[in-house]
Amino acid sequence: MTKSALVLGAGGFIGGHLVRRLKGEGFWVRGVDLKFNEYAETEADDFVIGDLREQDVVRAVIDRRFDEIYQLAADMGGAGYIFTGEHDADIMHNSATINLNVADAAHKRNIKRVFYSSSACMYPAHNQEDPDNPNCAEDSAYPAAPDSEYGWEKLFSERLFLAYNRNHGAQNRVARYHNIFGPQGTWDGGKEKAPAAVCRKVAQARSGGSIEIWGDGLQTRSFLYVDECLEGSTRLLRSDIDFPVNIGSDEMVSINQLAMMVAEIAGKSLTLEHIPGPLGVRGRNSDNRLIQKALGWSPSQPLVKGLEKTYAWIEQQVHRNAA
Repeated sequence: MTKSALVLGAGGFIGGHLVRRLKGEGFWVRGVDLKFNEYAETEADDFVIGDLREQDVVRAVIDRRFDEIYQLAADMGGAGYIFTGEHDADIMHNSATINLNVADAAHKRNIKRVFYSSSACMYPAHNQEDPDNPNCAEDSAYPAAPDSEYGWEKLFSERLFLAYNRNHGAQNRVARYHNIFGPQGTWDGGKEKAPAAVCRKVAQARSGGSIEIWGDGLQTRSFLYVDECLEGSTRLLRSDIDFPVNIGSDEMVSINQLAMMVAEIAGKSLTLEHIPGPLGVRGRNSDNRLIQKALGWSPSQPLVKGLEKTYAWIEQQVHRNAA
């Protein structure tokens, strides 16, 4: 009998890739989002355009038992969206409402297991002030002190899905994503994340020129290629791990290093021009000790491999837009 999966946020970057992966595994897949993916045709068997903030929409799409539900839908973006403070009310209201609706509807359909994509943004800001030694171990989450309302909402929703585990016998799974990137993701307009933004700037620049970097570029991050993210996510949902775990890379680089890696991939000699801009924490890196021990999983490829694929795709988009 064919297994079925529901992907909420299927019009988004990770959701679109997840639909394709699940179809490759033989699942019948329903996708739901406010919009279709703007960069690729959906491979979902059934795609519903719907607003998951509306309770009746969520009940309509969770209309039967699904073998797997992935809740990726959220109001989110890169630093230019999350850290300005201008979108805080929308971010908290929209994402929390979606998660409240999904947790309730799944429970009422007696669907025991929902995968929830939380974020490393829920970790305390004070543990991420040293760019060389950030602390993002799972047990460092409390006392809570995220650096953004986006992080606070993620923390609330983690607790929501885990409360359903305790009170209703659910088996929800929670992953804390660390900067997922790859082709077919937002690359301009203000909601793009650092790898996509850097790839776009490098693709638009002439060799011998410069690109702009927010801040001094010494802030550190790790970035996980989308295929690796999906491998960790599907394994987690199908496991017996009932506590939040990081899904990310532990290959930490500064933003300056990231920019130089992309420039090298592009074969361009570029200088970096540092300008003011929203930054987030000074350092963040995925601590993979717990997931390696509990799930036996860790990313298999170095950052540069994913950047090569991502740059090639974004360069294509830039040239297409310029034509």
